[in-house]
Amino acid sequence: MLLQTPEPIASPSTPPPIAPAVSPIQTILEDSLTVLWGEWLDLRVRVTQVVASGLVSPLIYIVAFGLGLGSSIRPGTAIGGEYNSYLEFILPGMVALSSMAISFVGTTFSICGDRLYTKTFEEMLLMPVHPLALHIGKASAGIVRGLLTALSVILVAVLFVVFTSGDVTRAWCFLNPLFLTVLVLNCAVFASLGTIAGLNVKSIESVGLINNFLIVPMSFLGATFFDPATLPVALKAIVYALPLTYTSIGLRAAAYQPLSAFPWVVIPVLLGVAIVLAGIGAYQFAHQQD
Repeated sequence: MLLQTPEPIASPSTPPPIAPAVSPIQTILEDSLTVLWGEWLDLRVRVTQVVASGLVSPLIYIVAFGLGLGSSIRPGTAIGGEYNSYLEFILPGMVALSSMAISFVGTTFSICGDRLYTKTFEEMLLMPVHPLALHIGKASAGIVRGLLTALSVILVAVLFVVFTSGDVTRAWCFLNPLFLTVLVLNCAVFASLGTIAGLNVKSIESVGLINNFLIVPMSFLGATFFDPATLPVALKAIVYALPLTYTSIGLRAAAYQPLSAFPWVVIPVLLGVAIVLAGIGAYQFAHQQD
């Protein structure tokens, strides 16, 4: 009689380790960086062109208004007495203006070109990426464009302040954390606005219309060349409805005034506008059909 050896009892298999859950916020941030990296690969070969194109208008305004017309404007009359000259007064406005224009126009043309000409926009919409990540990635590229141009304008402003006043310490007042915070928020607002415009325009001509009826008027009415506190009440209501007004006021205060005199309402206003526009942009991406 043969004895059968009992088969060993198999131990239960160890379950595979459970991957840690990834939060939606982390996923959105990672996807946003992916979109931004794709935009940067295209932008890095045109950095010089972007910076040069954004310097033209501010340089013209600085020479025409700051050095030309500004020679007849004395501190304490149309502008506050804390400024040495009208040129100093408008330099923060030129930084605000240039960052606004490049953030908006660059983002609009980037999306508009992908939608209407290269026809690569549909491929991006098919990616498994959250709509908010698409908006943040595209807007972040616009922020980079705006900052590149703004930093070049700041360099020009430093040179002009040193040339006209000889005060090297005052020339570097533009480089402080509060000034850069307001600048980034301004770029975020208009890059988000450019994203929304790029998703809705039907042709390149439409971009020109938006620029002529929105960006150009805001360039002159956004407290870049004047102190809005000196305006009549009816005009104040219009001027203070523009985001660029808060940027110009904030940059000017961050550059020349003590921290106690900074108008802190600037930061929540710009941040709130940027968040609202981001929500609108994410909704547009989610429902975009091209």
